[in-house]
Amino acid sequence: MKVILLKDVKGLGKKDDLVNASDGYARNYLIPRGLAVEATESSIKNLNEKKRREEEKKREWKKEAEQLAERLNATGVVMKVKAGNGKIFGSVTSKEIAEKLKEQHGIDVDKRKIALEEPIKYPGTFYVDVWLYPEVTAKLKVIVEGE
Repeated sequence: MKVILLKDVKGLGKKDDLVNASDGYARNYLIPRGLAVEATESSIKNLNEKKRREEEKKREWKKEAEQLAERLNATGVVMKVKAGNGKIFGSVTSKEIAEKLKEQHGIDVDKRKIALEEPIKYPGTFYVDVWLYPEVTAKLKVIVEGE
C-alpha cells in the first residue's frame, strides 16, 4: 500500500515521502497513529503542491540572501576601541561586529553567522566571512581603529 508519511518513521522514510508499506503495517500502525495517510490521487497532488511551494520559498530566501551578500561586500564596519602599544585592550568579537553593523548600516545579522577564527586583538583591516544561507557567504570589511 502506498502511503504519504506525515512524520519521520525509522526504517521507512522521512516526512512527506511517498513510500510502499505492507497493508497491515499501514492500516494498523501508521494511519491510526497519525504517522501516515493513504496515498490517494488528491493527497499526492497536495504533496506535490506543498513541495513546489517550499522550493519557491527556498529560492526566494536564497535570492534575498544573495542581495544582502552584495550589500555586505560593498560596506564596511569601523570599530573604535581603546588601544595602547599597538594592541587593543580586550578584543573585538562577532557580537560587537553584529551590533556595529546594525548601528552603522541598519543590517541585522545574527552573531553566530559571523565567522571569526579568533577574536580580533590588533588594530587594522580584517575581512570576515558572514554565512547568510547555504552556499551564500559574504565578506565583511572590519576596520579596527585604536583610540
